[in-house]
Amino acid sequence: MTDKISKTKQNVLPAELGYRLPAEWEKHDATWLGWPHNKSDWPGKFAPIPWVYAEIVRRISAGEKARIIVESKEHELRARTVLKSANVDLSNVEFFVLKTDRGWTRDSGPQFVKNSDGVAQVNFRFTGWAKYPNHEKDRHLPAFISKKLGLHAFLPEVADRHVVLEGGSIDYNGNGSILTTEECLLDEKVQSRNPGFTKDGYAKVFHDYLGVDNVLWLGKGIAGDDTHGHVDDLCRFVNAKTILLVQEENSMDDNYRSLQENRERAQDFRLEDGSMPDIQYLPMPQPVIFKGQRLPASYANFYVSNAAVLVPTFDDPNDMRALGIIGELITDRPIIGIHALDLVWGLGTLHCLTHEQPAK
Repeated sequence: MTDKISKTKQNVLPAELGYRLPAEWEKHDATWLGWPHNKSDWPGKFAPIPWVYAEIVRRISAGEKARIIVESKEHELRARTVLKSANVDLSNVEFFVLKTDRGWTRDSGPQFVKNSDGVAQVNFRFTGWAKYPNHEKDRHLPAFISKKLGLHAFLPEVADRHVVLEGGSIDYNGNGSILTTEECLLDEKVQSRNPGFTKDGYAKVFHDYLGVDNVLWLGKGIAGDDTHGHVDDLCRFVNAKTILLVQEENSMDDNYRSLQENRERAQDFRLEDGSMPDIQYLPMPQPVIFKGQRLPASYANFYVSNAAVLVPTFDDPNDMRALGIIGELITDRPIIGIHALDLVWGLGTLHCLTHEQPAK
């Protein structure tokens, strides 16, 4: 399967055509999800996962199309049965058959960019977080979507090398600023995505392909994150000027020191216009540990859909506090908690499994 590259745009960079990376809170045409099928992602805990997905789809489909990747027609039938039981309006749900390894569409899917003419894709390379060898099916997802939707796709290359980037490694305000971490993108020893790349190299890729001119670098991600530093568990834009950063109040917790360092870094941040962002703070839940493993439980892994902001909750005293903070900052749609204690056993929650497709 190859990416659709039109002759007229083949050698033109997205930035030269005025494309930009829109913010998540801008209007969507749809949200892409992969219906769960890989039981090894939730060993011993798979049974409740489709029901969690059903609640997520119910909330999303209230305001936009939910476009769901399934393994087969039989897999689609099972998904439909669960969704119907959960009272999901299936008229706003579309199914697409594609064999995948996992369903974390945030990372394996394309980056959607837009200009005055409409929406296009930037199809980065996916390598299973530079960790899992079973990712060969997932890497076809961007080309599959561009073919199904008839969208032009740009293939980001540097020195004839297809650039690796996962959607969860960046967050953006739609005006030209982007958040990311050194741990994820620059570490050469652990889960190295683009060996030899520097901050300047990433800055050029972000400028050329995503229309971004201002990169805000944090240090490490949170404990338990098998992606090695994805920013969507750590720090998020909630509007063009406001950044929400997680903080750990227990000085004995593994996250405490690294999150304090990120707080210090953020004090020096400047937005694309040179102004200081408004930095707000989000608590962490108490450590979520299952079978001796620390899991990446974070309220920062929320997803902004057209109809609501979906926030993972963990049966924790800080659940209501986190929902309240996010609700004070995002006031144009309801804030809804989604129980994620079972979901996080898959080492990701709401933002990881969703991928917005912006409206034209």
